Parts: sequence; structure tokens; C-alpha cells
Amino acid sequence: MSKQLPSQGTKPVVRTREKTAPPPFYRVLMHNDDYTTMEFVVAMLEGIFHKTPPEANRIMLNIHVKGIGECGTYPFEIAETKVTQVHARASQEGFPLKCSLEKA
Repeated sequence: MSKQLPSQGTKPVVRTREKTAPPPFYRVLMHNDDYTTMEFVVAMLEGIFHKTPPEANRIMLNIHVKGIGECGTYPFEIAETKVTQVHARASQEGFPLKCSLEKA
């Protein structure tokens, strides 16, 4: 069998793939205050950040002792949404709980 050669004047199609960089990640930090209860902090860690009860308690104690604790590392949009959710729930309950973002 003979192979057909491409006709003159046609060029093979060259496809290039663009490499996309992974999105930057951000650490969500929760700050200690003198008013928010430990139980509420644990509930936020379990409900919003999907931490297990032992993880949530460890992070809550870290926040209580050191003044700040890391809740997780996420792409910016997810981190920002989690911070907004914490602030909204804390406000509904009358707590001044603060979360912030820090580039990982």
C-alpha cells in the first residue's frame, strides 16, 4: 500500500497548548477577640471550613492562645467567600469575630 503525501501548498496544523498557572492560594486566618464564644468558633470551623471536631477544637485553642489561627488555604474566590460567610454568621449572632486573608 502506498501512503498519500499531502498536496503541495498545505501545511500541517500545529497546535500549541498554553500552560495555565495554578491560581494563587490564600490562607484564611481567624482572629481572637474577647467576646466570641469558643463554641461559636468551633461551629464556624466545622460548618464553613468542614473541619472535624478534633481539628476544629485544636484550631480554636490555637486562636485562643496565640491570638490567630489558620482555618485553611484556598484559591482567592473560595477564601473570600468563606471569610464573608464567617462575618455574616458572626454578625447575625452579635459576635465581632474577624477573619482575614493572607497570600500563602
